[in-house]
Amino acid sequence: MSTEPNPAQAQDYERMMAMVTGFWVTQTVRAAALYRLADHLAEGTDTPDAIARAEGIDTGAARRLLRTCASLGLMTSPDGGRRYEGTSLLGTLRKDDPNSLRGFAISQAAPGHWLPWGLFPEAVRSGGHQIEAAHGESTIFDYFARNREEAAHFTESMGNLSRATAEGIAAVVGTEGVRLALDVGGADGAVVRAMMQADPGLRGGVFDLPHIVPDAAAAASADGLEERFTTVGGDFFEAVPAADLYVLKYVLHDWDDDTCVRILKNCRASLDAGGRIVVVDYLVPEVGTPGTAPLMDLNMLAMTGGKERESAEFDALFAAAGLRRTALTPVGAHAVIEAVPA
Repeated sequence: MSTEPNPAQAQDYERMMAMVTGFWVTQTVRAAALYRLADHLAEGTDTPDAIARAEGIDTGAARRLLRTCASLGLMTSPDGGRRYEGTSLLGTLRKDDPNSLRGFAISQAAPGHWLPWGLFPEAVRSGGHQIEAAHGESTIFDYFARNREEAAHFTESMGNLSRATAEGIAAVVGTEGVRLALDVGGADGAVVRAMMQADPGLRGGVFDLPHIVPDAAAAASADGLEERFTTVGGDFFEAVPAADLYVLKYVLHDWDDDTCVRILKNCRASLDAGGRIVVVDYLVPEVGTPGTAPLMDLNMLAMTGGKERESAEFDALFAAAGLRRTALTPVGAHAVIEAVPA
């Protein structure tokens, strides 16, 4: 049975126009973050000329940038553009905000992500990520190894995003009787550090690539956790150190199913008796449900060859790795999924 398409209304054209030009906003926010507009305004450097001098950018372009930021609700100007004041929305880009989105705004709109997304139709056509086509690298992580400044912004963003949900994760993952909780691929270890702060007797650590683990050690030291914290550099495709609680946050969504099973099997092989594996990722909701997960799924398509998954898809990964799910708890936009050996 065929039906006539719904005719577009005036508001539909306006909404579509906003969607089509969304990348203009993305790059405007990137510039606002890169040139530290939130920090400058908070410190009283509040004119286009002063900000241009402080950042070494063109004065005329700075005026236009601030004027546009005001139109987006990032700032206000009571005197018609001579001086500006930051809004609470702009405050999300403050460098010293523990939940800052500054690193995320910079890294997501930088070449590492931006150029593969420019090839997104090809990702849909082929079903494969576009890192090699855009950058000549096998993975985005290989690209970051050559572009350390951009990698630093990405690592900063992952730490901030993890910190925003780490306390919620720590609240639902029991650690009684746990000898060692290891954050696998954990970057600066935001999740395991939150678990250690919630449980003063818990020993924790981060297992990640050798050039990343120093950031975790520094973060643990800043939190006063160094005596209970350990770091190990290595490759989770080969093996993981022994522990009785593994946390994999934002890890499985980077990889295809076969690779995920390989990672999970390596964790299962080293898991101490009675131990658990905790996976934290977005959970794809029912079709048509608004949210971040469906868009993040397309980000994985373009960037990594991985994907966001439904609960049944996680169950299939666990079964293939000799595991079974024991709990699934929503935490914000994420799911905290616990599994044990089958």
